[in-house]
Amino acid sequence: MRLHNIGPKPSSKKRRRRIGRGISAGQGASGGFGMRGQKSRSGTGTKPGFEGGQMPLYRRVPKLKHFTVVNRKEYTIINVEKLAGLSANSEVTLDSLMDAGIITTNDGPLKVLGNGDLGVALNVKAAAWSKSAQEKIEAAGGSISAPDHGNTDQ
Repeated sequence: MRLHNIGPKPSSKKRRRRIGRGISAGQGASGGFGMRGQKSRSGTGTKPGFEGGQMPLYRRVPKLKHFTVVNRKEYTIINVEKLAGLSANSEVTLDSLMDAGIITTNDGPLKVLGNGDLGVALNVKAAAWSKSAQEKIEAAGGSISAPDHGNTDQ
């Protein structure tokens, strides 16, 4: 095989359609564009999304960056670095943090996040926590669990 032998298969190349070159060419006169109207004229037609003057769909729909969660859960968050100043083996709850002045507002159930280091063993009772926070609390010798709400089964 040589470079002068390389070429497409004979059946793969189609002759291009020459429109507007007389009636014997098969696409004469109006050249397949019909008789009149905007789409038969020379130059570009309409821009993409144009709906003949009607307000286009892309302008009718609202532009949203994201969909908000309908019943979003709000948490009072705290990082483990803020818990480092507490005494060892103390129980950490939302109420105890409010009493100590570490948290000033109650924005919902307590959630512990894992930013910072913890050197004291604490018994943390929180509604939610991150995996890194759990690892740091347990590495310091403490424990983390969900609070008991005093459910009495009858």
